[in-house]
Amino acid sequence: MTRHYTPFDGFLMQAATALRTVFGAPKVTERANPAENVEECELDDKDKKLVTGLMRINHAGEVCAQALYQGQAMTARDPEIRAKLERAAQEENDHLVWCEERLNELGARTSVFDPFWYAGSLGLGIAAGLAGDKWSLGFLAETENQVTKHLKGHLEQLPEADQKSAAIVKQMAIDEEGHEQLAIREGGADLPAPIKQMMKATSKIMTNTVYHI
Repeated sequence: MTRHYTPFDGFLMQAATALRTVFGAPKVTERANPAENVEECELDDKDKKLVTGLMRINHAGEVCAQALYQGQAMTARDPEIRAKLERAAQEENDHLVWCEERLNELGARTSVFDPFWYAGSLGLGIAAGLAGDKWSLGFLAETENQVTKHLKGHLEQLPEADQKSAAIVKQMAIDEEGHEQLAIREGGADLPAPIKQMMKATSKIMTNTVYHI
């Protein structure tokens, strides 16, 4: 017997996703943690603070990604695009869990502002979707482009000895580049320069805040 989902069912599923993302990352991943078999290293206080800050930023970015994809999938007009957004969201879920696991290993916490980042990103995702699929995909492509640049910058900043964090960040960068190319292939529009600059400015505020809190 086929189950027909009502709008309320959809709301409950979206709410469950939000709660799992913000208050306890889903523990089920499709892929093994890239750092699973990488040996832990000794970090001095300065390097540990750096790694913790960078991985907290990456975790917060994945909280935003979950909300962004959720909002875009909710408002996507093409069922095939919606399915691809949901597929990409699952890969982002892997990132979310990997980052939280690394923070736990470092004895660190996630950002206290995660609920705020989630709510804001969900709103952006919904707004992008309502603008139309080509603009939604264009917003996604630019977001992933900027995220990839952040991740590659983090790889340069991480202490050479910390191969566990590096393994996670490397795989994240590969996946994010793939999501960017997917959005472009599916017809994502090139965003106007002022919007790209606004996105960069917003990202800078978030990363500077999350690094410490």
